[in-house]
Amino acid sequence: MPSSPSTQQSGASHRLDPRAWGVLVVMCGAIFLEGIDVAMLNVALPSIRADLGLSTGALQWVMSAYVLGYGGFMLLGGRAADLYGRRRMFLFWLLVFLLFSGLGGLATESWMLILARFVTGVAAAFMTPAGLSIITTSIPEGPQRNRALLVYAGIASGGYSLGLVVGGLLTAIDWRWVFFAPVLFALVLLIAAVPLVPRSARPEPTGQGVDLAGAVTVTSALMLLVLAVERATHTSAVQTVGTFAASLALLGAFLVIESRSRSPLVRLGILRSGALVRANIAGLLFLAAFFGFQFVAVLYLQELRGWSTLETSLALLAVSVDIVLAPLLTPRLVARYGNPRVILGGLLLAAVSYALFLRIGPDTTYAAMFPTVIILGVAFALVYGPLTIAATDGIEEREQGLAGGLLYTSIQFGAALGLSVVTAVNVAATGADGSPESMLDGYRAALLVPLAAVVVAAVVTAFGVRRASGSGDADPTAGADLPAAAVGVPVESAR
Repeated sequence: MPSSPSTQQSGASHRLDPRAWGVLVVMCGAIFLEGIDVAMLNVALPSIRADLGLSTGALQWVMSAYVLGYGGFMLLGGRAADLYGRRRMFLFWLLVFLLFSGLGGLATESWMLILARFVTGVAAAFMTPAGLSIITTSIPEGPQRNRALLVYAGIASGGYSLGLVVGGLLTAIDWRWVFFAPVLFALVLLIAAVPLVPRSARPEPTGQGVDLAGAVTVTSALMLLVLAVERATHTSAVQTVGTFAASLALLGAFLVIESRSRSPLVRLGILRSGALVRANIAGLLFLAAFFGFQFVAVLYLQELRGWSTLETSLALLAVSVDIVLAPLLTPRLVARYGNPRVILGGLLLAAVSYALFLRIGPDTTYAAMFPTVIILGVAFALVYGPLTIAATDGIEEREQGLAGGLLYTSIQFGAALGLSVVTAVNVAATGADGSPESMLDGYRAALLVPLAAVVVAAVVTAFGVRRASGSGDADPTAGADLPAAAVGVPVESAR
């Protein structure tokens, strides 16, 4: 039976128009660039050390510098987007990202590479929340925005997973291409963004500037926290505890400043959103688990099994199945079951994935490892996109940049914390003899960290499921804003 005009109009309202698609393509390209940039560097580190003669400490700072820049300035980046214009911030910092990525490829000394990575991280800290808030303010809240965010998150997670493979291929040619390739990609994005990203009205002067005291204290607190975790495995306990204490003291000072400021960097009232808080906690733990697992898997395959960089990259390729499932499967599941249940299901799948990998031995076949990799890809597709919706849904337009900054701060610090904790456990559990047996013991102990992280994330998310089921309220994370028609699911089958 032909559909009625009202039905046709309703279905059309759920589709993105060409203007929205133009914005989404550019922003997906930017978040893909950020994800692939981080992942490519991970597999290139051994080649960089061999070519530049870096010590282990210097090599660690190549990664840590990016994390410090990214995580430390993310909240400031989100606030700057809200105050000074999202398009302006996005274009400017994309250009900075391009220039300093190129500097990294030209580096001949460790300090040049570390400086380039730090500034690139700062650029990503301003560019990423600006890009997310451009999507959430350019596309109306509801089915269209939810669909756009699921596509955006799927591309982001695909960047993390595909970056391993691309990094392996580029490193086989020359590690410098790991830096030069993002330059070319960023240049294409910059050219496309100028006409495709719409000019919005300049923010009206409000008499409010950047909360400098809040920015200094929270940035310093977060940077010290990352520094403490990153150095915990190779500094004294006194130094580690002292750094943690300084970080907590600065965080306390930040909360006091924000509660008294007339124009706070983070309006503390935004944290009253249970969905936002749960999304940030789950995002932190989920990414901590993923990056920790990835680190252990790479060490196991390359150091114990003797696989090449390219072989390791191809072995982990199946994780990138999320780039297909996120836009195709996830919207249907969210429409039927709601965000909290889909996120919870993905976290439980991730727990199964990590538990399966605990069985690794000195000669485990790839066929035996494959279930872990493919299940993890499915889990990523189910978790990442719905978390992005939950962290921004229901937030006022003027604070979309802040909401995006909070989410990506959690994600970035989750990655840093996961890597650091996994490294500490691995070092502590590996015997001094360095035998294959002791190395295997270290890997297995370290793999318990990702498993524990996703289990805790699942418990946190379960509270959201229980609240959405028990209250009967129109919880924005319960899928009420993503009707079946938005993703082509017949209404009858979605009920």
